[in-house]
Amino acid sequence: MELTGLYETIAACRHFFQQEGFLETPTPPLVENPGMEAHLHPFQVRSLYKKEDLPLYLHTSPEFFMKKLLSEGLEKIYNLGWCFRDEPKSHTHRPQFLMLEWYRAGAYYDEILKDSLNLIDHVYSHLLQKKITSISRPKVTQKSVDELFKEFVGFSILEFLDEESLKNKIIKDMPELLPEPEAEMPWEDYFYLIFLNKIEIHFSQFDILVVDKFPAPLAALSTLSQEDPRVCERFEIYFKGVELCNCFNELTDLKEQKVRMKEEREKKEKLYGYTLPEPTTLYEALEKGLPPSAGIALGVERLFLGMMDAKEDLNPFLTPS
Repeated sequence: MELTGLYETIAACRHFFQQEGFLETPTPPLVENPGMEAHLHPFQVRSLYKKEDLPLYLHTSPEFFMKKLLSEGLEKIYNLGWCFRDEPKSHTHRPQFLMLEWYRAGAYYDEILKDSLNLIDHVYSHLLQKKITSISRPKVTQKSVDELFKEFVGFSILEFLDEESLKNKIIKDMPELLPEPEAEMPWEDYFYLIFLNKIEIHFSQFDILVVDKFPAPLAALSTLSQEDPRVCERFEIYFKGVELCNCFNELTDLKEQKVRMKEEREKKEKLYGYTLPEPTTLYEALEKGLPPSAGIALGVERLFLGMMDAKEDLNPFLTPS
């Protein structure tokens, strides 16, 4: 696969945000806290000269620093650069990858959804004009997580928001997903057993699928819905069956944020045997005052692969052997 198409995709992304009045904000990739999600693993930096591990990491996302910029008064910002996660290489994962992340201050997350769909259309038009892609214009479908559960596994996930009830539901109706019923797992692990094995496998039938209104236990850094606190204000977009981006209506409450970060820290230590420093950059932004905001992170190579309807990946080109 020619790299020209990927670079044209990058150029189209930058052109889109420039014409929409966003400011590009490069952030330092070497940080004291790389991100707190329990299941994301960072690379720690080692000094060969000093022969010791340093208290620094390659960031898994520029999120914390970008929120600092929002707290200092910037309103429409984006970042397109490298991120790093210690994951096995596959068609959709690799240790270093290009992330496009953007935020709108004073905005609700539905505005980010409009940005996302307009961006996809802009990139598609650019690649079509350059004769790099020949796919049909992608069709958009939108469904809530609960609608997907009802459609593909026949029950409402919002009626099973505690670990015991969801585990028992799996044992009763999908025992093949839980070979060791005596094992105890966090709620989200039970959720993803069903989601990945019974629901996500159907997403390839859609061009662009917007998955909205995730259950509240998966809120992460997003707000809960005032209309239905069982769900959070978060969406993901899948392109040809592959997760493309993840959006949050951003949590701005420092107290609640510290509670969630403590839970992630404890979960990481329990599951993987290590912890990370406190996310002081994020806390400082929240203390200073993070305005109501929405933000999203999008995988640039995944966007390009979707545009090409590609079955191969970019590992031979961009990942050191």
